[in-house]
Amino acid sequence: MGPNRLRYRLVDSDQSWAARRRRHRSDWLARTFPDIADMHVVDLGGRLGTWHRATVRPARVTVVNLEQPPAVVPEWAHVERADACDLPAHLTKGSYDLVFSNSVLEHVGGHERRIRFAAAARSLADRHWVQTPYRYFPIEPHWIAPGMQFLPVRLRTAFARRWPLGHKPTRSHDAAIHQVLWTELLDRSQMRHYFPDSTMLVERVFGLPKSLIAVRTG
Repeated sequence: MGPNRLRYRLVDSDQSWAARRRRHRSDWLARTFPDIADMHVVDLGGRLGTWHRATVRPARVTVVNLEQPPAVVPEWAHVERADACDLPAHLTKGSYDLVFSNSVLEHVGGHERRIRFAAAARSLADRHWVQTPYRYFPIEPHWIAPGMQFLPVRLRTAFARRWPLGHKPTRSHDAAIHQVLWTELLDRSQMRHYFPDSTMLVERVFGLPKSLIAVRTG
């Protein structure tokens, strides 16, 4: 089986292993917040696709992302191009029931910006669900590479350029090192520091912690 086909089966298709994990997490979210169908959710750093696929879709979703908003946005959603670590005033004054974030905290750009991201997540609503991959799971989730996160930057950059299962394959050294430096997986101590008043849930695969979820239910 070629690398493209393998990646398709592992993470890229709607029936992939990763898609099944996302559905499991979506079910978990719905069980944790049983009234989510009536909520206004603000999604920090996400995309609309998350909510098209959700087990239960909120009544209203505001997505905040640095990317250009899509040309077509459903009537139940609003997409704002903004930095979740430095939100404009009109977003901080919004009325939200739940802050949601999935696999974003590891990409915001260092400790100081993670503090600001977490502060936004904790202040925008009384409830939140903030997930991030766990640093010590044996498979690095972005490149599907065993132990890659523990290598020096030089070797991680070489992996990013050559490893066939990477999410955004590139042959450019500058692009590869940018991807590597923009990905900082977190451990439990860091998550407890950023979310001291939250419950820490652990998503496990084969008994091993795969991701950490900071949750506050109100």
